[in-house]
Amino acid sequence: MTLFQHRSYKKELLDKNDIPFEDIKRNMQELDFINRKLGGHDITLDGIVSLIKNHMFFNSKLTIVEIGCGGGDNLRAIRKWAERIHLPVQLRGIDINSECIAYAIQQKRNRGIQFIVSDYKDFWFEEKPDIIFSSLFCHHFSEAELIFMVRWMQSNSNLGFFINDLHRHWFAYYSIKLLTKLFSKSYLVKNDAPLSVERGFKRNEWNTIFEKAGVPNFNCKWRWAFRWLITCLNANKE
Repeated sequence: MTLFQHRSYKKELLDKNDIPFEDIKRNMQELDFINRKLGGHDITLDGIVSLIKNHMFFNSKLTIVEIGCGGGDNLRAIRKWAERIHLPVQLRGIDINSECIAYAIQQKRNRGIQFIVSDYKDFWFEEKPDIIFSSLFCHHFSEAELIFMVRWMQSNSNLGFFINDLHRHWFAYYSIKLLTKLFSKSYLVKNDAPLSVERGFKRNEWNTIFEKAGVPNFNCKWRWAFRWLITCLNANKE
């Protein structure tokens, strides 16, 4: 369908700076539910496994940083998984939105996770984390911004990085539009969820972004429900 041939660059409501905290809270709660029910958390865990499968971290902590972490639901899913398999981890979330970080810090379920208010580009690591990742973050940016982000994630991660984001497709758009209309109580989710799909990606667009970033060795897999999992193991770790 021609409507979905090109990415939308219309700004999402969540990108505004004047959203009340209670509205942010409702948005984060519903995004957590969507991620759990539509497999978003599972894709994030698969991204980690794909990077560490040939490396042992049971005698030292695996350090993982999420940029654009929102309310911390991905990091919480990682912590639960790591606890179940007895994998020591150190988790950190970075987000420019202070309200999202305030919500994340309030959640007792996020115990043991460090949250930081910062633009990811401005954050300096005293020691590079093993893995950097983003989930439902990249579609907020232009191609030029994503080229910079890919280079940044590669240069600031020790082991590698991965991206979990949306596939732009008519079925995904109309499905999430209907589901959020029927079940969502958040005006942010009702507006931003279908718009996020319009801002999502085709496979060839990821190929172009990574080619322009000068990062040729990456793996792009389609995952249900209409997601891309892009993983990149740093060359010296292959």
